[in-house]
Amino acid sequence: MFRNFKQLDYLVFGRGSLKQLSDIIRPHRKPGRPMVFIIDHFFEGKTLPGSLGQENDDVLIFADVTDEPKTSYIDTIADTLKSECGSVSGIIGIGGGSTMDIAKAVSLMMGNPGKAHEYQGWDLVKNPGVYKVGIPTISGTGAEVSRTCVLTGPTRKLGMNSDFTPFNQIVLDPELIHNVPANQRFYTGMDCYIHCIESLQGTFINTFSRAVGEKSLELCQEVFLHKKQWDAESDDKLIMASYLGGMSIAYSQVGVAHAVSYGLGFLLGTKHGIGNCIVFDKLQDYYPEAVKEFKQMVKQNNIEIPQGICKGLSEDEYNTMIDVSLGMVPLWENALGKDWKTKITREKLRTLYEQF
Repeated sequence: MFRNFKQLDYLVFGRGSLKQLSDIIRPHRKPGRPMVFIIDHFFEGKTLPGSLGQENDDVLIFADVTDEPKTSYIDTIADTLKSECGSVSGIIGIGGGSTMDIAKAVSLMMGNPGKAHEYQGWDLVKNPGVYKVGIPTISGTGAEVSRTCVLTGPTRKLGMNSDFTPFNQIVLDPELIHNVPANQRFYTGMDCYIHCIESLQGTFINTFSRAVGEKSLELCQEVFLHKKQWDAESDDKLIMASYLGGMSIAYSQVGVAHAVSYGLGFLLGTKHGIGNCIVFDKLQDYYPEAVKEFKQMVKQNNIEIPQGICKGLSEDEYNTMIDVSLGMVPLWENALGKDWKTKITREKLRTLYEQF
């Protein structure tokens, strides 16, 4: 049976395309129901929030993304909106991967009962959420196009993976990502690079995923290996690499780096992009040529990968990370095949975590 997967409905790309947002969302406004703008708290007090074309009853929420998004945070936002607004016309997420994941999750919880952690897993969401728009201000995570919103819950870090999760509309404006600090740009850009490597070298690979994955990988290599200076063309290429990389894993899957970094994120709160870099740096046994190229990009871009973050952890803490990682069954199967349980053991994972 071939997978019939849902993509987003509309996409606009171009420098300055954010100026079209007001016109884009106007047909989706419903009388008495505000639009909710969930904006990365980095932009609080800056000019961006005032340029989005809000109307008087619209709601602005500055999302605290200091830590990875938690299911409890999603519940707080959704419950507050239901209590204060009743229904809303839509959710617009503006920021990095965490902010867009928050927007997707809140949209889903506006249309589904219960608590967010109940939907962590694959295809557990039964009802569509409200209309939602994603606007990345940093590129690499692929959150703008993915069918998941990654959340840390009471017992695990896992996405709400469903056909109801993708945005209805995304706005890809390269001007928004131009001033991202070099370190942060690298970490999220490498998330995209790793998406491509894990998709292209996985057992779930197919012609669809290969076509977009190879182009995304090529764009990552162009901006992080072959560009001597970051410029407007680099912004254009990275924002498209992120989109295409997200498309590649939509019809395949990620692999070892993501499966292992979920453990770091759950226990230590390690940011997703940084966590993937920390893990991928030690995965020469799984992706030898790509890890070699990754190290070259780290050196060329003057980036330092954090070391020693697992030093001093207790036996219980190691076991928690291992449990979270082993719960990522589709990722391990894509990376190592259906018999993956014979290839990755708790002992191997413990040895790997001790290297970080």
